[in-house]
Parts: sequence; structure tokens; C-alpha cells
Amino acid sequence: MSEVLLYHHVQGLTDGVRSFADELRQAGHTVHTPDLFDGRTFGTIEEGMAFAREAGFEALAERGVAAAEGIGPEVVYAGFSFGVVVAQRLAQTRPGARGALLIYSCLPVSEFGEAWPEGVPVQVHGKEGDEFFLEDVGAAHALVDSSDQAELFLYPGTEHLFADSSLPAYDAAAAALLTQRVIAFLDGVGNGAS
Repeated sequence: MSEVLLYHHVQGLTDGVRSFADELRQAGHTVHTPDLFDGRTFGTIEEGMAFAREAGFEALAERGVAAAEGIGPEVVYAGFSFGVVVAQRLAQTRPGARGALLIYSCLPVSEFGEAWPEGVPVQVHGKEGDEFFLEDVGAAHALVDSSDQAELFLYPGTEHLFADSSLPAYDAAAAALLTQRVIAFLDGVGNGAS
């Protein structure tokens, strides 16, 4: 089974993020969910973004990197939207990464290096019409084109945080499919396959 370091989105470590982590745990995986916002959650993306701007995006990202220091390097780094920044950075720069799950977002690989690291499988998930993900879909396609270990899954609809069961954007059908794909990925990585 896999060990996962899961970073929350800009609305914080919500009940929906915790629930998603619990589903992965029920499937036999170890999941760590660092709280980069010290217990704060926000009712909207805009409120969360205002907090992140005030706290400083780089300072929050450094909290995420620091959270990884107490955990062995052979983990799968996962992130929801805002959390993808930390997850992708660690997957690309911390030796020993077992994989990456980039949910609702994907940065250009050049943000953290010249190429996606060899031997690190990655999945990217997003909604086809999500205004936030549309800004990142080019980077996601470029990642898939550059690595035979990268997969992109697009879901119909426009909701951004669609797998968070505690938010109005929740899409049960798409969330179930995403969860199924994530668990299959973790099962494969945990068994030494990719």
C-alpha cells in the first residue's frame, strides 16, 4: 500500500478533504493531511485566496514543504488546487517520490525543473469547463506529452473543487470516478508497479 501526503485546497482542510483522505485510508493507504492554514477554513474560494495572499503564498508553500520533512521520501504527493503547488514541487524535487496526484491544477514542469522526473508516475484530474483548470490544462497536456508515466483525466462540467463533499461544487459521480482512479493508482504504486 502507498503512503500519501495530501495537501488541501485554498478553502482549507475541509471536512470534504478529510473525507477524501479517509476513503483512501479505508482502501488501505496511509494518508497525511497537513493543515497549512492552522485550522482555518473558508466558505468560498475568494475568501481562501484573500487569506492566502495575506499570509503569503510562498510562506504557506514553505509550511507544506516543512510538513514533508517529518515523513520519509518514498511517498505519493497529492494536492487539491492550491495544494498542487506544494505536491508538484515535492514530486519534482524531493528524491524518492513514488508518484504525484495533481487534482484541479497543474503547473508547468519548468516551475520546478527541466523535466518531469523519471520513474515518478503522475495523474492530473480536472473538469473540462472549470475556469481555474482551463488556465492549467495546457501545462497538463504538456506534462502528458513529455512523460509516458503521466495521465490526464478530464471530467464533464465546470465545478472546480468537485471532489470535496463538504462544498456546493461537489459532483458525486465525478468524485466517485476520480476516487476510483486515485485508489487504482495508489494500489499500483504501492505494489511497486507504475
